[in-house]
Amino acid sequence: MQITKIVSDKLDSNVFVVESQGKTFIVDCGADYESVKKVVKGKVCAIFLTHGHYDHALNACEYAKKFGCKIYANQNITEILQDAKKNYGENFSIRDFSDFVFLEGDGQVDIDGQNIEYFHCPGHSKCCTCFLIKQKLFAGDVLFKQGIGRTDLYGGSKAQMLQSLKKLQNLPFEQVYSGHGEDSSRAEQEKNIKVFVRFLSR
Repeated sequence: MQITKIVSDKLDSNVFVVESQGKTFIVDCGADYESVKKVVKGKVCAIFLTHGHYDHALNACEYAKKFGCKIYANQNITEILQDAKKNYGENFSIRDFSDFVFLEGDGQVDIDGQNIEYFHCPGHSKCCTCFLIKQKLFAGDVLFKQGIGRTDLYGGSKAQMLQSLKKLQNLPFEQVYSGHGEDSSRAEQEKNIKVFVRFLSR
């Protein structure tokens, strides 16, 4: 598996181009299309949105149209994407969801013969979803190398974040790719998650 990270100019959010078994997936859409196109080698089979904040979702529909694929996201994302005040994007909103495939809860989806697992992890936003591709966890703004996502934004919840962290503790990931900042290892996240589970349990 080859993973290429592109740092956008929208709050330095990360976009990941994932090449796996001859298939290409894109996680999050903050970077401009041309920057992403430069590193895409094959046909893009799917786009995954970890949540609906503008710095991660801004170019999702453009990616979908130009790469000719669907956008996979939690079903709660529509409320966030339709309202610029809720996605923190000033004038950004999405009204046409014809390119979306909505996911509910936890589960798995088969895309061109490759199994992708997904986990609903609210706390930072009600639509946060983490995607597990061959033991690589794309966590959006739920987990950072040394921290977790804010819980004081619209739809955030300390109680839900606590439950999401406990869920993530039990997943068989080896590496975490976050929505901002550096990647982290299983060992680093075991310490990180433990600290914040303790903090949120007070």
